[in-house]
Amino acid sequence: MQRQTVSERVKSTMGKITTPLGLNASQVTSTSEAFTDYYNAQTKMFQDARTSGARPDRAAMQKLADDRDAKLKTIFTPDQYTKFKGEVEATLRPQRRQGGGGGNNN
Repeated sequence: MQRQTVSERVKSTMGKITTPLGLNASQVTSTSEAFTDYYNAQTKMFQDARTSGARPDRAAMQKLADDRDAKLKTIFTPDQYTKFKGEVEATLRPQRRQGGGGGNNN
């Protein structure tokens, strides 16, 4: 499976958050920009890690998310931000495949 581009990820994200949070047009634009910046930085971090053969730095990944959240806090109303952190953010994480191998490997 091929990885999504940044623009595909932003489109998918916006599809998941616009209606549940009731974003207005201005918020949609600003939120799209915040997620574009976040996904671009995240992609660069993953590429650098692949090139160096190291795992992405957890602290640096957390800082990216914290920076994104700080931007979102200025865009969303307090109620929207609370709903984003409590309900919507979890839907944005990649889903892990269920099941898989197991059983006998004979």
